[in-house]
Amino acid sequence: MKKTAFLLLLLGSFLHIMAAENYITNIYGRDCQMLNGKWDAIIDLYEQGKSSKIYLNKKPSDKNEFYEYAFENGLRLNVPGDWNSQLPELKYFEGSVWYSRHFTSKNLKDKRRFLYFCGVSYRCNIYLNGEFLGSHEGSFTPFHFEVTHQLRDGDNHLVMEVNNRREKDAIPALRFDWWNYGGITRDVMLVTLPNEYIADYFIQLDKHQPNVINTMVSLSEKKAGETVTVMIPELGKKIRMTTDAKGIAKASMRVGGIKRWSPSTPKLYQISIVSACDRVDERIGFRNIETNGTKILLNGKETFLRSISFHEEIPQRMGRACTKGDAEFLLSEAKALGVNMVRLAHYQQNEYIVRRAEEMGIMIWQEIPVWQAIDFTNEETLRKAQLMLRETMIRDRNRCADCFWGIANETRPSDARNAFLDKLLQTGKDIDTTRLFVAAFDNVYFQNDSQLFEMNDNFIDKLDMIGINKYMGWYTAWPLEPAKCIWKVAQTKPLFISEFGGEALYGQSGDESVASSWSEDYQAKLYRDNLTMFGNIPNLVGISPWVLFDFRSPTRFHPQNQEGWNRKGLVSDQGQRKQAWYIIHDFYKQMKQKYDE
Repeated sequence: MKKTAFLLLLLGSFLHIMAAENYITNIYGRDCQMLNGKWDAIIDLYEQGKSSKIYLNKKPSDKNEFYEYAFENGLRLNVPGDWNSQLPELKYFEGSVWYSRHFTSKNLKDKRRFLYFCGVSYRCNIYLNGEFLGSHEGSFTPFHFEVTHQLRDGDNHLVMEVNNRREKDAIPALRFDWWNYGGITRDVMLVTLPNEYIADYFIQLDKHQPNVINTMVSLSEKKAGETVTVMIPELGKKIRMTTDAKGIAKASMRVGGIKRWSPSTPKLYQISIVSACDRVDERIGFRNIETNGTKILLNGKETFLRSISFHEEIPQRMGRACTKGDAEFLLSEAKALGVNMVRLAHYQQNEYIVRRAEEMGIMIWQEIPVWQAIDFTNEETLRKAQLMLRETMIRDRNRCADCFWGIANETRPSDARNAFLDKLLQTGKDIDTTRLFVAAFDNVYFQNDSQLFEMNDNFIDKLDMIGINKYMGWYTAWPLEPAKCIWKVAQTKPLFISEFGGEALYGQSGDESVASSWSEDYQAKLYRDNLTMFGNIPNLVGISPWVLFDFRSPTRFHPQNQEGWNRKGLVSDQGQRKQAWYIIHDFYKQMKQKYDE
């Protein structure tokens, strides 16, 4: 009786979980046929492909018939990959490109088939064997279409119209400080599942309790009375659940002896989820992340967030990062700096990066690209933001490394902005409350009257941790000596410096007091000065310099020092470490020792 009451209490307080719609959890753990490789392509400069019915890929049937297009013997592009880095003529291209490939399939009884796309930038229309399947908007989240009845036994033809044009109601919108890569930038696959399959699951350590695991499993069919079993062999645990009328089963279980995931011990457990018709195997870690006043507690212990940001870009290749090897490259350089966290800026990065970070013991701040010039008065834009956040959280909510859900970056207070972020925040909390919700702001200013750095933005009261982007010594001159700069910002909340830094061209020396020297010397002094100032922020819980690598940006016009690159990287576009890299490396080493990680 006591055990029953205990479970009912836990379930009553368990977060509200929405069953995934049009989603397949843990795609890399399923039966997948990869459709990556060379795809045929047509550049559609004036966007006439749809009216020309390119997707039908017709061939002349007699001597009087002809068509003014052909995929064969023309341009070929790598998938996954962006088109901007694959052809010089496409370096700055924003518009439509049609992709085409053939693949072989067999009709399978008692199976369902899905075309799954891990990420397409930015919007796309999908056609299979000349039939329109559907559309998707948003570069950085996955989507799929069921094709069980559209597949042919033998050859199949997949066509995609991909468009990366910037639009006012898009997310991000018309202006952003990174390269607008277009293309099929992540894996494409044909997925085979049972007729009734495990669509979604959420297996997570309770937010506060170190020995309670909450579970939710959702089946593809809305049937009550189906048995679902979750097994954690290493912990000797097996729990059987029964689905409700929506095909969802929930339960909680006490588990002793859990080794909790942390940066120093990134423990993952083998877990199996089994239904009558399906089985999914997964590796999941367990940890507690919460706040206590102005502190961040990981597994009940105060921690200092030693972070860095990077774009989903390989600078030496000048292209989008899209493979396991790319993930290893980016995260290894971050790890060498001494981080225990990365802020994935300014959008959801691919699943290879998220999963590898988890294995390496790196916490993640993951955000959607609600950045600056978003139209907060547009209901359609809000709907897109809500969908992007939802798709991100459902894809990654089993990843214990994901500790922070970011809902916005550098937005300014207004009634429209506040209403927009209110609804977006509620969307996130309806899905998951075990993480911390955050946003980054750039509206902290020095006040002459008080001689303090202060902030006026009431929305911060609704967030768990406040991120501040402040470029002292670069975009903002020092009002006082760094040691005399005192902050009075979000005093009752954990405060995280989510961006700071300045630009330097690797190998360039110059006067450390002159910003326009673009020198490593100036950047290094700027970093030393900022670290001095950070000592005067009583509620500081971490920092994240901007940025790990120099990255491409069309808004950077200096012909000698930038050449289309944002040079704020601690590491150059060729992989050379600047002086500032060593300053942060040594600081992180000290902080790791101080917090005994």
